[in-house]
Amino acid sequence: MNMIKHSPYHHKFAALGATFVDRLGFSAPLVFTSTEEEHLATRNGVGLFDVYYQVAIAITGQDAQSFVDFAVVVDAANLEIGRSIYTSICSHDGGMIDDLTCFRISSQEYWLCPTPSRVAQVMHALTMIKSNFSVSVTNLGYKNAYLSVQGPLSRSLLSQLTSSDLSSEALPYFSFIESTVAGIPGALLSRTGYSGELGYELFYPVEYAEHLWESVFKAGLDFGVKPCGLGALRTLRLEKKYLLYGLDADEKTSPLEAGLGWTLKNKKTQFVGKEALERQLKEGVKKRSVLLEFEGLNFVPEIGAQIFSNGKEIGVVTSAEKGYSVGSSLALGYVNTINAKHGDELMVAGANGLHGAKIHLRSIYDPDGIRVHA
Repeated sequence: MNMIKHSPYHHKFAALGATFVDRLGFSAPLVFTSTEEEHLATRNGVGLFDVYYQVAIAITGQDAQSFVDFAVVVDAANLEIGRSIYTSICSHDGGMIDDLTCFRISSQEYWLCPTPSRVAQVMHALTMIKSNFSVSVTNLGYKNAYLSVQGPLSRSLLSQLTSSDLSSEALPYFSFIESTVAGIPGALLSRTGYSGELGYELFYPVEYAEHLWESVFKAGLDFGVKPCGLGALRTLRLEKKYLLYGLDADEKTSPLEAGLGWTLKNKKTQFVGKEALERQLKEGVKKRSVLLEFEGLNFVPEIGAQIFSNGKEIGVVTSAEKGYSVGSSLALGYVNTINAKHGDELMVAGANGLHGAKIHLRSIYDPDGIRVHA
């Protein structure tokens, strides 16, 4: 491993006994105590995640609205200031360059937050189409620190540190505000996350990083806050059927194949990849992403494991983890569309033979999203 970069919290994590892994050259905590403990702490209390390697790309200028709307597959032109939305940037053939979150900062500014491993590719894609628009495209890099506070008690915790109204009425899911948090002015406080729980993501100047970590951790002691690593982030997201770009999607995957067709709704204006995706909508796609549930936690398939139906190979596993909240191992994979039927039984290859799995077309944990909207 070539872990040459440290987040502002690295010394804190080392003192807490974290096990580190290489994440884009950053020494990132994989686990502090156990993935299961950190997963359940987030589901039942508060989990604290450092995602410093996440960066934002700022789109500014008089054509920011039309440019972003042309770049992404979702209807970004009608996104209200103070709201964010999940979307994709595609190539002209409909393949996903990345999935990302789009923030409407002001009338002439958006932020795009891509998958950390895809920042260069997204920057290239945006640069290739910006010549017809009066905009600036700026990678904000690591000028901001980024802390994710997730779990059913996250609102109670952060309410100790800000006077801003964090209720769902004032700050609905996928909205954000500028707020003073722990005395830090101008922090962007966003009602988003990757855990499938009530949660908030904080962007703030990096010089305040240690202060905010200490403040959140101290305020969270009464709420059972736990520092959490990448291991828990992976298990939490899989229970929610959230894709991880690079495993569950790549440039050969379209949003329709990935189960993200809903992001195309109400998009009537021109955007990159529109013709290809409209053709797929009309003709259908040959493969579809599904969630596979295995009985118990003993078997977790390997990435690339073959998926079978009636003895015929119909797909492969793209990612797999233990679902600690649901008591079942889970996997994401692509299967032939004709086989992507909710509740059907499939077989997945393992070292000791085939293992039965049930198909889910929705998330297995909180499928109606009640908890994230709490």
